[in-house]
Amino acid sequence: MRAAVPFGVVLLTFLPIALLLTITPGVGTALVVRSAATGGRRRALVTIAANEVGVVTWGLLSVLGISALVAASEVAFATLKVVGAVALVWLGVQTIARARRGEDPAPGRPADDRGHRFAFRDGLLTSLTNPKLAVFFVALFPQFVPAGAPVLPSTLLMATTIVVLDFAWYSSLALVVARAKRAYDRSRLARRIEALTGVVLVGLGIRVALEPR
Repeated sequence: MRAAVPFGVVLLTFLPIALLLTITPGVGTALVVRSAATGGRRRALVTIAANEVGVVTWGLLSVLGISALVAASEVAFATLKVVGAVALVWLGVQTIARARRGEDPAPGRPADDRGHRFAFRDGLLTSLTNPKLAVFFVALFPQFVPAGAPVLPSTLLMATTIVVLDFAWYSSLALVVARAKRAYDRSRLARRIEALTGVVLVGLGIRVALEPR
């Protein structure tokens, strides 16, 4: 039986791991850069919000045991992995095509509203179809729940910690990219950055599809 440890101490131990998870480049980073480069900081914030909805959802699913089922089932894990990989490749190809045409990611009126809806959809889709989040919540979170502590509040507090760190990191990244966008808007460099982001998304999709559990 584990000795009782104050949750404040556990949370301090969890913080460096959560920070490392946040700043490690991945799907979230690529999507935030993509949104900021194509639609500015506000659109990137919508993407960040959608991604964090997915993080909290996986946290709740871990409490219900669904994350454990996904992680334990070869079929469920493989299905989720394929769906996530296809979504990333699809987003990447779309981004590359728009960069070549020099189009806004959501043409039409009102462009901002459509762009924000697409940004939220893309962020939520890639977050919910990320099998690594299921494994993360199953493998890591239980280790930081103190003995005898209620699981749901502890999990939500740790998920909230990740959300806060994500917002701080991704918002700063979005601000830098958005300022660069204003400086080089409609230029060849801006389109190259957008195309590069698309290539990264395609590469991430392929990696998700090919990498083992």
